[in-house]
Amino acid sequence: MDFELVGELSGIETIAVNLAIRERDSLKHRYGGSRWRKLKGVALVRLVNGNVRKAEVHWYEAHGVGRRKMKIKRFLD
Repeated sequence: MDFELVGELSGIETIAVNLAIRERDSLKHRYGGSRWRKLKGVALVRLVNGNVRKAEVHWYEAHGVGRRKMKIKRFLD
């Protein structure tokens, strides 16, 4: 990640579950886990240059594995 979460994620929604995820096989191979979900939410993020902005963030998550491959989709401010 080239950013840091500042505070909590809000407005969390599920985008896709298990077979609907294109990267499912690589996620299982790299991190383990069985039931992967792709989620999105809104959070304040601190960028590498020190700016803090509100952004829509996407990530993958599985039970027992946690959040993986977080990325900023768009800035909301």
